[in-house]
Formats: sequence, C-alpha cells, structure tokens
Amino acid sequence: MRASQLLSPTLRETPAEAEVVSHQLLLRAGFIRKSAAGVYTYLPLAQRVIRKISDIVREEMERKGGQEITLPIIQPAELWLESGRWHVYGDELFRLKDRHGRDFALGPTHEEIITDLVRGEVHSYKQLPLLLYQIANKYRDERRPRFGLMRGREFVMKDLYSFDRDEAGLDESYQHMYDAYTRVFTRCGLNFRAVEADAGAIGGNNTHEFMVIAESGEAAIVYCDRCDYAANVEKAEATAQEPVPEKLKAREEIATPGVKTIQEVCEFLRIPAGKTIKTLVYRTEKGLVVALLRGDRTLNEIKLQKITDTLQLHLAEEAAIRAVTGAEAGSAGPVGLPKGNLNAKEEELYLVVADAEVSKLINGVCGANKTGFHMVNVNYGKDFTADAVADIRTVEAGEPCPKCGAPLQTARGIEVGQVFKLGTKYSSALNAKFLDENGKSQDMVMGCYGIGITRTMAAAIEQNNDENGIIWPVSIAPYHVVVVPVSNKDADQMSAAEKLYNELTGLGLEVILDDRNERPGVKFKDADLIGYPFRITIGPKSLQEGTVELRRRRDGQTWTPKVEEAAAMVADLLKG
Repeated sequence: MRASQLLSPTLRETPAEAEVVSHQLLLRAGFIRKSAAGVYTYLPLAQRVIRKISDIVREEMERKGGQEITLPIIQPAELWLESGRWHVYGDELFRLKDRHGRDFALGPTHEEIITDLVRGEVHSYKQLPLLLYQIANKYRDERRPRFGLMRGREFVMKDLYSFDRDEAGLDESYQHMYDAYTRVFTRCGLNFRAVEADAGAIGGNNTHEFMVIAESGEAAIVYCDRCDYAANVEKAEATAQEPVPEKLKAREEIATPGVKTIQEVCEFLRIPAGKTIKTLVYRTEKGLVVALLRGDRTLNEIKLQKITDTLQLHLAEEAAIRAVTGAEAGSAGPVGLPKGNLNAKEEELYLVVADAEVSKLINGVCGANKTGFHMVNVNYGKDFTADAVADIRTVEAGEPCPKCGAPLQTARGIEVGQVFKLGTKYSSALNAKFLDENGKSQDMVMGCYGIGITRTMAAAIEQNNDENGIIWPVSIAPYHVVVVPVSNKDADQMSAAEKLYNELTGLGLEVILDDRNERPGVKFKDADLIGYPFRITIGPKSLQEGTVELRRRRDGQTWTPKVEEAAAMVADLLKG
C-alpha cells in the first residue's frame, strides 16, 4: 500500500475528548473517528488490526473444535422474557419495537438466541459436545461511554457457547477455552493474567477474566508471586485476621458528641481503626440490608450482593438509617438491631451481614444506635449477632494469599476476555434438552466465552506505547514495515524504494511505501505515531554507500544493511 492512497488522517494535537492513551493515539494515528458517544468508525488501519486479532481468535477457536456461525443482532423480546432477563438486565439493553409493535433488543450478548437455536437442532447426546462461536458487533447502552474503545456502546466481540452432556463435559470445554484464550493473548503479544472473577449479569458459577496489565486499567486485581492465585478484587478471597487475644470486658456506653466518622471515633477514644465496627445500611429491592465490617476495611459491594442475593444495592438515605437503628449514620451500630426478615417490605430490615473479621473482633467499638453515643467493649455472640457471617470486604495489597499465605500483590488490568461456566441456567429456562443413552431427557450444560476484539486492540496500545506513539506487537500490527524515501522527487531514492517495496511484498510482508510529498520529519513522526514495527529510510547519503537505514520501533535499534540485503534482514527480524 502506498501512503499517498492510504486513508490515515493523522492529527498533531490530542483531541480534548480523549482521556486514556489508547483513545488519544487511535484518534491521532488515524485509526478511528467518533460517530456518536461510544460509537466509532474504524478506518483502514484499525480494520487491519481487528482482522488480525480476529484471525488469531478464529484459529484458536477452531483448534479446539469451535464452529463459526452468525447470529442475529436484533433479538426478539420473547426469548429474553423466557430466560427472565428482559426485566432484570437493566438500562444497558437497547430496546426497540418494529412497525407492528413487537419488542426487540440489540444483542449485548447472545445466550438466549444461541440456546434457542440449539434446542431446535440438537436432540441426542450423540450431537454433544458442541462449540459454536461468532465474531460480531455487540450493543450496550452505557450510561457514560468513555475511554474510547474501552467502554463503548457498539463494539466487536467474539462469543463462543459450549453445550455438553454433564458437568464433567463442561469442565473439559471450559479448560479448552481457558487454554485457547491463553494462546490468543500470548499470540497477540500481550502481558496478561487470568484471574478469578464475578459472573455479573451473565450468571453462572465459575468464571475467569483475562486481564491485560496496564496502569490505565479500570479493574484492580490481586495476585500471588509464589503460587498461581490471581483474582479480580470483586472476587478475591479475604483471609480473616485473628485478633490479639485479650479478656472480654463489660460493654459500656460513652458520650461522643459530634463524633461521626471512623477517624473521629479513633481520635476521640484513642484507638486504632481496626478496633471499630463500621455499620452501613443499604437499600435493595428486597428491603434494607445492614453490613458490618471493621473500620479500617472497605466493603466489597459485589460480595454483599452475592450474599444477600440482590440485584440493586445503594447506600440508604438518612431517614432509612434512623428507621432501622434509631440514630444518625455516625452513631449506628449492631447492638440491639432486630433480626432480618426474608419477607421484608421496602422500608424493613431484610438482612444483617457481618464480615468474618467482625465476628472475631474482641472488645470492639461501635455506634450505640443513639445519636452522639458509642459503645466500647462489644463482642459478637455476646452483645450482638448477624443473620449471616461472610467475607464481604475488599482484599488489599500485602494480605496473605488464600492459597499459600504469601503476601498478595496488586495491579490494574483491562479485561479483554472472560470465560463462564453457565451450567443449566439458560438451558433449563429455555427448555434446551437432549436424550441421554437411556432415553432420558436432560438439560444441556452450557458455558459462555467472550473476547473483546476492539477492546483487545485498545488494550494492546495501553500496554505498548511511548511519547511518540503506538508500538504494535508484530503479530497484530497493521503493517510490518514502512519504506520511507527522504524525498519523493529524487528518482534514485524512489527507484530504490520501489524495488525494496516489491522485494518485501514478494517475501509475504505487509508494507507501506511512504511516497507522500512531505518533509522527512513528518514521515518519521507519522511512522512512529502509527507504530509500524520497522522503518526503512532511503536517503541520498545511504544510497551513495549502497545501504539503507533499518530502525526497529520498539527499542529504536538501527542497522545499515546493504540495499540488496535489507528485505531479507527485515524478514529474519520479524521471524525472530
């Protein structure tokens, strides 16, 4: 391809709307253009990267027995009603009506429609296992689209669905996909980790997220350097620390006028935050939930939702806190709280959940449920109890690994893929059954496996860039090498450039010939901005010596091979 014909409108200034590096560079390097909030047009360079990532994904899916299909983007509401997700998926679901008033949705995911397909075509255990996948656009009406391709309303995704006879078969399919994903992201040249994660709205029991490690990542992860444990902080297991043994003391109520926050309590009573009990009241669709945890810990709302089996979780307003505890938020505590009611109404207490560390705390301090007062020397089981005791806190760096006890490390990551064990969640709801060897009807056991194709492109940039632009991993770079004649008006330079361009192309390499009538500095800046792995410069001085300058983008290393040896040298370096 000749640069003069390539639609790659580079920008010198960073657009004000671009917050993260990948968004800035994709815009500046002429890969994408914004069509609407969270919706982008992919220009030729981006399309080449997307195609390369997609090809790697296809090869690895088919290596494991996956078969590619195309499912409709417009999905009938009837299927979502049948699965029970039409009313609970939330506002992210794009909903529309056809001219006859029938409800449809733009597919954010395809569990319902793939299950509908398979229940109509698969009837015997002899047809299982089955792995079906597609690479297609997905649509989610994000409340606040941001970070370019990281969180958009329209994006390209690979989703594969496995159908098995039993849990053992699902375990095998899951492992196949886990291995395939490891190969995909390794081949894409990314530094990543597979971490235990929460299944979210998709559902299911077991799931791993594949995280590209990057400081700009939205997700926090913890991992162990000694063993293979790694988890999203939403899922990471917290190990309850054992308190220093001491004698139980008598509970006492103390006046604490104007003292509301944990820090103020600690300063007033001259105690560490680890001695205090934080009492948080949440409003859910099932009623009010009270969460108890140590004052130096952070509540993990995802864990609390799992424990309480709720979909909506928001901090309650002051009036609700007073209704449950009898005091303002700063004086709320667990002593004297009523038992939860599983049939609670909206304004009633549904559950009281204590973090595991609270149940171990000795002579703790909490609000007295009387505004302006606190209690000291309160102990679980003696002075208060909870409806449930569970791990509901966020794990922090330095805590012991739940597997081996070594200190945990933290990092930030960008989720580029996730694998789920769905079990019979959808097959049971949509009646997707098969006849086993004994002629007995059984629910198919399902798995779901997604890779964000466009997000992977953006994540690769977040991990591979410098002050000059993108540094593409060779396997997904839009082109391998750019040939830059210093002057397109110099016949000798252009002749040598054309010859080298043809030689490189003949070796199967993907090449750009920068034949534009631009200053050399502009061409060099564009080459670095776009991120071609190699640049060959042909100038008057090097031609006199019968050489060219070969420069590697990643580390800036240069060579000066003879003109006739340059193409083979690039090919060898790319293989390496």
